[in-house]
Amino acid sequence: MKRPAKAGGGKKTAKSDAVGGLAEYNRKRDFKKTTEPAGGVVKDAGGMFVVQKHAATRLHYDFRLEHDGVLMSWAVPQGPSLDPAIKRLAMRTENHPIEYGSFEGVIPKGEYGAGAVIIWDTGKVKWLLDPDEGMAKGELKFVLAGDRLMGEFHMVKIKPREGERGNPWLLFKSKDAFAGKEDPVARSVTSVVSGRTIEDVRSGGARVWSKGGERAPKAVKPPKWAFVEPALATRVDDAPKGDAWIHEIKYDGYRIQAAVSGDSVRLYTRTGLDWTGKFQSIADALAASKLKDILIDGEVAVAQAGGKTDFSALQKSLENGVAKGVSYFVFDLLAEGAKDLRKTPLIDRKLRLERILAKAKPPIRISPYFEGGGPDVLEAFRDQGLEGIVSKKATSTYQSGRTNSWLKAKCVNEQEFVIIGYQPSLKGRAFAALMMADHVDGELVYRGNVGTGFDDKTLASLHAQLSKMERAKPALTVPRAAAKGAKWVEPKLVAQVRFAEFTSEGAIRHGVYLGLRGDKAAKDVQPEQAVPAMRTRVRLTHPGKVLFPDAGVTKAELAAYLDMAADRMGAHLFGRPVSLVRAPDGVGGQTFFQKHAMKGMPAEIKLIKVSESDGEAEEYITFPDATAIVSAAQISTLEFHLWGSRNKDLERPDRLIFDLDPDEDLDFQVVKRAAFDIRALLDSADLQSFAMITGGKGIHIVLNVKPKLAWEELKAFSSDVAEQIAALDPKRFVANMAKAKRKGRIFVDYLRNGRGATAIAPYSPRASGTAPIAVPVSWDELKTIPAASVFKLKDMHARLSQPDPWADYAKSAVSITATTRRKLGL
Repeated sequence: MKRPAKAGGGKKTAKSDAVGGLAEYNRKRDFKKTTEPAGGVVKDAGGMFVVQKHAATRLHYDFRLEHDGVLMSWAVPQGPSLDPAIKRLAMRTENHPIEYGSFEGVIPKGEYGAGAVIIWDTGKVKWLLDPDEGMAKGELKFVLAGDRLMGEFHMVKIKPREGERGNPWLLFKSKDAFAGKEDPVARSVTSVVSGRTIEDVRSGGARVWSKGGERAPKAVKPPKWAFVEPALATRVDDAPKGDAWIHEIKYDGYRIQAAVSGDSVRLYTRTGLDWTGKFQSIADALAASKLKDILIDGEVAVAQAGGKTDFSALQKSLENGVAKGVSYFVFDLLAEGAKDLRKTPLIDRKLRLERILAKAKPPIRISPYFEGGGPDVLEAFRDQGLEGIVSKKATSTYQSGRTNSWLKAKCVNEQEFVIIGYQPSLKGRAFAALMMADHVDGELVYRGNVGTGFDDKTLASLHAQLSKMERAKPALTVPRAAAKGAKWVEPKLVAQVRFAEFTSEGAIRHGVYLGLRGDKAAKDVQPEQAVPAMRTRVRLTHPGKVLFPDAGVTKAELAAYLDMAADRMGAHLFGRPVSLVRAPDGVGGQTFFQKHAMKGMPAEIKLIKVSESDGEAEEYITFPDATAIVSAAQISTLEFHLWGSRNKDLERPDRLIFDLDPDEDLDFQVVKRAAFDIRALLDSADLQSFAMITGGKGIHIVLNVKPKLAWEELKAFSSDVAEQIAALDPKRFVANMAKAKRKGRIFVDYLRNGRGATAIAPYSPRASGTAPIAVPVSWDELKTIPAASVFKLKDMHARLSQPDPWADYAKSAVSITATTRRKLGL
């Protein structure tokens, strides 16, 4: 054996070698001719590996490992071995897109790699050494959990032979429980996904189907229409009323988009993975229907007696790689012929769909729908034991992402959770319970255990997967009592769970395991909280436009939040001049500050005349009611800033603010201690104050003052207090706004107390990609808050359902008197 090549080039070279993108892959292929995926849409498959048997000029096995958004690839002429004594040559090839992990078909003659391809094995890879460092050192070590390849493997880079071109490595098995002498390549010759051989695929093109016992012999081009990001429904407590809505059954299965052009069919999951091979019977039926260039949306499920669908039955149907006994419930038509129909009203799309699929036969079914009477339909579905209802505006367009045009209400609680560990069994079973979590604000949160829903086969299969993913410590904080005796695993697998409810501590009650979800990455699993139906209806154009990209918050979701927050927000915002921060294209696009009227303003937003310093009067924006606040979403308002006085007495402010603006290097704990010290100073003068975290870095200390002082008097008072604070502790505080003076200190900003100055409104969003909210808090609560941006828009439903921490604000107005100044030492 040749000695491993010495590593060179450092980490940068290694990363370039490992994850250098897809330029070389794309350069070698003409996607107008080959059915291979162009890729680049799917960025994460949760740690995939795939081995594809490839009958090109020479038969070989393509060995691919997911890392950093691509599949690192090697060609293994003899295929992998389970015998540690056998080392197989593996020639490094170009990176492939993650979508390639689902590719099975024929690469046409004249194209790079022409020949038939099947998925010989696939599953999960767990890296034992950092792959970037491993590429630099010329050594990779990892564990595979597939159908045919299990356990630990090594790859070692070797020097090319004299005159040999390429990048050779050796692939070999480690000595473990999965090692053996039997040759898996000789033993297994079919696809783990479709059950077909190379010869089956070669004779039948990209897909094989039978009609009258005869095989279709020709290769087919990809369908005309490509995958698009699907429309998603927002969860609500109740189905909407009125005739403007149509209602459908909520199926318990996999969301599947089908692109069909005659014999050419592709079935895509909600994340764009090609699952044509998994649902071969559906692909065959669509191909037999001779449909011309359509893109349809629906759900694959197993239908039980009475119309119910069962996710666990669907999982069992997929145990052998190819689903049996499934149905495809189609509910939308996105494109037909040369026409993109996504901007066509839903009810018209459904009429076209019924015409197109009028002669379709099982397993293709048109999903029924009901017009109007949402609450009655939901109750009827509940009586039938169905999972829930999906309600859609009859006139709505098809909008990718989650919007309020599609709503879902559940008859039963069923969600996805990430498996973070398991409790060993004391009764001889593989395990007693799975430990579950989901992501809140990007961090895993423990949700309790699920100990039912497993038969012996499921227990054994799950335990085999989990035992290869074990880690020494949990991936999150788990209560000590719950953690006792637990075995921890990498948080990669996603489970579907049915449960009664969440406990007051947020744990699953009476959970039943239904199966694993292969169509959803663990990082995307978040709590699914029902959003109350909006009280206020306003006109929204482009409701699906994403305004906060990091959080994925759309214009419709912003409007729903403002509707929910309007009462508490309005108590401080109504009847004042207000300035807005707007971003027509969302965070990251052009942003501007607006305080005067502009063309296109919603009629609900009103104007008030305000005298300027030059004596001229200008019309300022003002909000009279909740409808006006919600309508601000239509013009992509990301922030609301309010004056310190009300319209009825503009020259007498009723609000005083000390804005604690820290140097960027200061920890938030330092800012909190400063806030409590300032509060104590104000208390000494009988000035009750209220705290608000700003959604950025700082804290606002707010006083409700009786409107007796003129602007200059209030500003002078706040300036004197700020100077006093800075003088008492100059190492921590500064009252000078110059940045050079602020290094390592907190600027006590009193300048927001001048006429025309504004401050962020309570409950206003902030123009940041994560959609943080400026949130009033109680002083006791402030002690436990870790950051000024801890509350995000998507968290606010739970927050607003709690008691108002500023409930006493309106009755806590204070006066600024000579006695006040004397008590403060001014």
